[in-house]
Amino acid sequence: MHKGRLEAFSDGVLAIILTIMVLELKVPHGETIEALRPLVPVFLSYVLSFVYIAIYWNNHHHLFQDARRVNGPVLWANLHLLFWLSLLPFATAWVGENHFQSGPLALYGVVLLMSGIAYFILTQALLRQHDKDSVLAHAIGRDLKGKLSVVAYVVAVPLAFFVPWLAAAIYIGVALVWTIPDRRIEKSLDVDRS
Repeated sequence: MHKGRLEAFSDGVLAIILTIMVLELKVPHGETIEALRPLVPVFLSYVLSFVYIAIYWNNHHHLFQDARRVNGPVLWANLHLLFWLSLLPFATAWVGENHFQSGPLALYGVVLLMSGIAYFILTQALLRQHDKDSVLAHAIGRDLKGKLSVVAYVVAVPLAFFVPWLAAAIYIGVALVWTIPDRRIEKSLDVDRS
């Protein structure tokens, strides 16, 4: 199967997720800067989630850049990823409305954890569709950053019940690590084209 429809559908779903999240930012009642103060936690949770969606969109784009074909398992793995990402607006709103308290932070971490696992499943499904010596296989390699991110979420979720600020710091830290461009796929594509 051709990958174009999968990419277009995924882009559309991610755009809708971002739209839903921004709609949660309610206009304050009041005309002073002070009226914005209650919105700070909501805005901060939005920023973090926006960064996460941007990271997934960017990596999804790179992942499929060299994919030559997709099949049913890849389509289902992609839908599995989109399912977990579609829960991010709810988790984001709950975290923001409750000022980064334990329960909402733990749920936020579960959504991030499951999204990370779903992305791993998607990469594995794609790799099964390609040769072991394919550009995609070489580009993904061992995916140490992806595996360490999942471990960080596993640590942060229970930690949210004891030290919420540290769990939030872990989520922010993982996002910051992923904002550093991972050039493995681009380098592999450049080598392949040479």
